[in-house]
Amino acid sequence: MENNTKDIVNKYGFKFTKSLGQNFLIDDSVLRDIVAGAEVANEDFVIEIGPGVGTLTKELLKKAKKVLAIELDSDLIPILQEELKEYDNFEIINKDVLKVDFEELLKDEDPVKLVANLPYYVTTPIIASLLKGKYKFKSLTIMIQKEVGERIAAEPNNKDYGSLSLLVQYYCDVRTIRKVSPSSFIPKPKVDSIVVRLDKLDKPRVEVKDEELFFKIIRASFNMRRKTLWNGLKSLGFDKNIIEKAFENSNIDNKRRGETLSIEEFGNLANSIKDLL
Repeated sequence: MENNTKDIVNKYGFKFTKSLGQNFLIDDSVLRDIVAGAEVANEDFVIEIGPGVGTLTKELLKKAKKVLAIELDSDLIPILQEELKEYDNFEIINKDVLKVDFEELLKDEDPVKLVANLPYYVTTPIIASLLKGKYKFKSLTIMIQKEVGERIAAEPNNKDYGSLSLLVQYYCDVRTIRKVSPSSFIPKPKVDSIVVRLDKLDKPRVEVKDEELFFKIIRASFNMRRKTLWNGLKSLGFDKNIIEKAFENSNIDNKRRGETLSIEEFGNLANSIKDLL
């Protein structure tokens, strides 16, 4: 495979665009682990974001019912169409993934799995958009920057624990498939990578009365990591009496910092505030 990716790049004289965060996979073992980790089966409708020259796409096409790839770089579209022309279960969309209407795209498809080597400069917005959109993905198997992967999987009282950890864990179970070194790509990125699988839960991990408020409280609690929860909530403009009562009702010490709270505690705090508003 290593030569295959390089050969395709050379064959078409493709020039990498740094601003699009293009790093193409050339390591066969990583490719196998992504496909195996995603557990793609012949009844699956697979969405791939950023297919590059189609190396991973080709392996997915051999196993899935259909693969729909979303690629922003229009220079890659004719390459993908030519390289994958033998597969009648392949479709490509030339679009920014953040502007795709997944509701329309997925329609009656089920089960749906997302598999992607996400562009690192826009990883967090993509993950947030896919999870908050409540689309019917069964799982998301994604290669991302190692540092982001560690934040996603982090637990309370850990320096990596924050808003992203809570967002992902609210909607999904998280497991790490493998780490990936820069030498597995062309061109080599400056950071290590990691493949993680996010399995969507049937319902969110905690029951909250107002999701928008829940995430607003989480963001405020981590905006100033060294500050107390009290200061975080005060920044949202809540009445002092409401804040005091909410801490009392949820049995949480207002001198604690956000990084010490579990997702259940954040849920209780958000619900207490909602009841008092």
